[in-house]
Amino acid sequence: MMDRMFIFFPSRDLTSGPADAGLEFEDVLFDTSDGVSLHGWFVPGRADTALLWFHGNAGNVSHRVQNILMLHHRLGTGIFIFDYRGYGRSGGSPSEDGLYRDGEAAIAYLEQRRGIDPKNQVALFGRSLGCAVAVEMAARHETRALILESPFTSIRAMAKRSNPLLSAILPTGVVVRSKFDSLSKIHRVRAPLMVLHGDRDDVVPLTMGQELWEAARVPKTFFTVEGAGHDDVYLVGGEPYFDALARFISAPDSADVK
Repeated sequence: MMDRMFIFFPSRDLTSGPADAGLEFEDVLFDTSDGVSLHGWFVPGRADTALLWFHGNAGNVSHRVQNILMLHHRLGTGIFIFDYRGYGRSGGSPSEDGLYRDGEAAIAYLEQRRGIDPKNQVALFGRSLGCAVAVEMAARHETRALILESPFTSIRAMAKRSNPLLSAILPTGVVVRSKFDSLSKIHRVRAPLMVLHGDRDDVVPLTMGQELWEAARVPKTFFTVEGAGHDDVYLVGGEPYFDALARFISAPDSADVK
């Protein structure tokens, strides 16, 4: 399917783990509603809040170990990061509907097997493609907060940006079936929202993050990371980035409209 050529770039091999960063963690296996076995890591935190992490379209959880360490150290939250179907040690193959099923299963795992209340204790954290999964989950479930880093509005908008000639010749649905249309869903999200975006992002332009934020309900806040591209927002952002995240997670209802 063309989606797997244009959207999903999974890697099966895990190159490192939380133990390599000195983190206490639990290796987690859980099943989706359609019987796919997923793999993830749960890193306990000092606080009652848990960050449910939906990663981007490439690699797997092992490529986020450094970031897991930094978030855990700076925020103090528990972190649950998992691989979508077709990524890392998770079974199956990726699709838009499949990723949404994966997100549902991850929320169910936190609630049913760890006793973590999504409404009061779970902050959904999406990065790039993961933002679309996080938005879908936030539209379906009440959660403490929704955090989107480097989000795009829809696959159709991304296709027009990356290949305007092909998009003009062929309808987007002919090239890819997936929609990942966060812009049409964001108004249904009732959780407080934080959007973080680098102003030098040459993959997903800053304007897409702004457009998504503008369409969302309040409370909401927008944090621009000057000098950051698509994949280095947390590195370039440094202390101000982590401080902003910590403030938002601790009191999401007090988010400033900026």
